[in-house]
Amino acid sequence: MLNPQGPSVRSWPAVIRTWLTDIDIPDPVDRRNAPVLQLLLLLIGLIASFNPVLFLVTSLLDHRQIPAEKILVVIAMLIVGAVSWISFLTIRAGRLRLAVKIFVAALLIALTIIYSRIGVQYLTNEPLALLPLGIAGLVLGRQALWSVFASLTAICVISIGMELVRIAAPGSSDAVPLAGMGLNAVGTFLLIALVLDRTVTALRESLAESNSHRRELADALSRLHTEMAERERAQARLVHAQKMEVTGRLASGIAHDFGNIISIIAGFASRRHVLADRGVDALVNALKNIEMASQRADIISRRLLNFSRRQDTSATRFDAGGMLLELKPMIRQLFPSRVDIAVDAESRPALVYLDRAQFELAIFNIASNARDALVGEGLFTILCRCSADGETVQIELADTGLGIPPAVLPHIFDAFYTTKPIGQGTGLGLSITRDMIEQAGGSIRAESTPGAGTRFLITLPAQQAETECRKTQH
Repeated sequence: MLNPQGPSVRSWPAVIRTWLTDIDIPDPVDRRNAPVLQLLLLLIGLIASFNPVLFLVTSLLDHRQIPAEKILVVIAMLIVGAVSWISFLTIRAGRLRLAVKIFVAALLIALTIIYSRIGVQYLTNEPLALLPLGIAGLVLGRQALWSVFASLTAICVISIGMELVRIAAPGSSDAVPLAGMGLNAVGTFLLIALVLDRTVTALRESLAESNSHRRELADALSRLHTEMAERERAQARLVHAQKMEVTGRLASGIAHDFGNIISIIAGFASRRHVLADRGVDALVNALKNIEMASQRADIISRRLLNFSRRQDTSATRFDAGGMLLELKPMIRQLFPSRVDIAVDAESRPALVYLDRAQFELAIFNIASNARDALVGEGLFTILCRCSADGETVQIELADTGLGIPPAVLPHIFDAFYTTKPIGQGTGLGLSITRDMIEQAGGSIRAESTPGAGTRFLITLPAQQAETECRKTQH
């Protein structure tokens, strides 16, 4: 059977620890020292308050006369006990350093009272004499440490002086080597002070160095975040600029298409009188053809506007093969009529996960380079395949153009690298394409033979296919 008191008993240490640490102290070192100092002050307060009272009670019960020296010691201990409680409450109020200063000052006063009466020979054997030295050095720092050392040296001098006065009195005991005892006490305090000074200084220097490194790391992290944000903004600006460059290249082809559409509409309009003589059916058929032509113009213009518009990056899951088939009419606008365009997507849906607009831009960038490489007649093909294991989608874009020289091929993905004349290229197209593909977890590489064309192979992580798909070839 479980003991119902077990959990509450086991929780007492945690409750006490939480209570001792629940103090609003800004300095992290002082905050760590606070629990131990509170326990120390509680212990000293109990001992320094209980022992004198017990001594006085037993002396009264035994009807013993209390010497004046003992009375002074009792008073000094009561002072230490009272100040211990005051210092404890001061720490609870969040003022640890003030509490330590009050406690150390009270200890030094008590030590002066006690050892001026009992003699310097007991000073180095009393742990209470070493307490202010240790607390001052560990909590208050070097200046307080050496101030306490100077105070203890003064106590030694006062104690020796009082002892000399008592020895000189009639009936006193033989003189003792007070100077040697005083030097022994001061030497002991000096040795302890030196060790504490070096240790505490090393610890605080290490802590300051650690804090400095932490601040430097925080500043570096902040700068890194700022630089990353700026790089993303610059990347977005470059992508948009590249979109506008491709849009300009598309404009001439689209203008030709619009000219054809306008010619169709104008042709039907110019024949309105002839069509009217043929009856209503002829006019209705002409208006249907005009409507179809206007719809084609609307589709082309909307597609161009959507592509060139500045948009936030938003990755989505889509069929790369289907997207390539949709892009074929736009790609057609980049090439002269003598160049044939072929888009082949087969097997199952080639599902990928990336931003649609960036995918379109990557295809247009490569197609634009292929157009520049094709002189006269030629062929530009796009093949979309899923790998046999279904893990990747592979898109191959190939042309039968002039090819890329071996010295140029390793640099084609470098930013601002271009072999085109000034004003005909920024050198950013393939660099942006590579960055976008790699951000989507894919890769891109190029193969080329001078005079035999160039082939780009894009590999992207495949998303899970839901259904088997068509085999279409155009």
